[in-house]
Amino acid sequence: MKKKNSTAQRKKVKFDNKYLGDPKIKRIYLTFKKQLYSQIKNQKFCIGVSGGPDSLALAFLGKIFSKEFNSKFIALIIDHNLRKQSAIEARKVKKILTKHKIRTKILTWKGKIPKSNIQFNARNIRYFLLKKECNKLNVKNLVLAHHESDLIENFFIRLFRGSGLKGLSSLNIKRYPEDNVLNLIRPLINTKKNELIYISKKVFKFYLTDPSNFKEKFLRTRIRNYLDKFKLDGLDINKVKLTLSNLQSANESINFYKEKSIKNYARYLQSNECFVSYDLFNYESEEVIFRAISDIISKVSGKYYSPRGKNVKNLITGIQSKKFNKATLGGCIVEKTHNILIFRKEFGA
Repeated sequence: MKKKNSTAQRKKVKFDNKYLGDPKIKRIYLTFKKQLYSQIKNQKFCIGVSGGPDSLALAFLGKIFSKEFNSKFIALIIDHNLRKQSAIEARKVKKILTKHKIRTKILTWKGKIPKSNIQFNARNIRYFLLKKECNKLNVKNLVLAHHESDLIENFFIRLFRGSGLKGLSSLNIKRYPEDNVLNLIRPLINTKKNELIYISKKVFKFYLTDPSNFKEKFLRTRIRNYLDKFKLDGLDINKVKLTLSNLQSANESINFYKEKSIKNYARYLQSNECFVSYDLFNYESEEVIFRAISDIISKVSGKYYSPRGKNVKNLITGIQSKKFNKATLGGCIVEKTHNILIFRKEFGA
């Protein structure tokens, strides 16, 4: 028995030394380890894998981390079914990860295929499938491969769309869920994309390229191209990150008061039904009201993301009018009765 354990240990050391002997990879891993351990310690976790260089690098780093801290993890590959070759690509990625002894599962979308607003709907499909599988596995932490470029691009996308403080500062290391079910962890948020490409080439000698990354019809692609031009004109990414850090600090302060207001004015009878006192609208600021209603809709509907901000604001305007009786938004039915609002899950939505 001791001999078997010794052999397993030698294999582990050989695997680690092969790649962590590379100073660049070791430096990236040490930063990743510090970020991830501060969030989950040695709890089990899932990672989302697309097959791109970012998520493949994450799969490698996740494996090393799981070995070091004896924490179980599984790589979840999403097949959105948006392209004919998506199933083939998913199986190819699974084969490569399995070859490196990374436990992997493909999650395939079998519902209606979106024909419009594709990137937004694909994201919703992705998080629906990931959340469902994590719940099934009783995993509280979903680790994602968002990196520095995603952080900067997301900020400018939200800026172009006129987002408020919450939207502008939405992408950070950890996102706490409104429904207390699943944490989103982004330990690579300050890691450069070219470093992740380096890992994927070195370890897997393979990665997929999403053709949508080059289509100008998508806002993210246009933002990416703008940023490349801005960098040539002297855009300082570190100053953008400093702005983001300041915004996130302010956002956390407002969230404190949002949580306090929900505790004071909302009562959940069950996960898909909530009573809210009209006093919320009389005694809280506009931003706190907006966030509280957004979170309640997300929790009651069971959807990871809240509806678009402008739709929530329109609902709040309607609620505050004397004529309001009933409305639906984001998978919720909202009804007025006396001095109480009732939020119920809209089944089938």
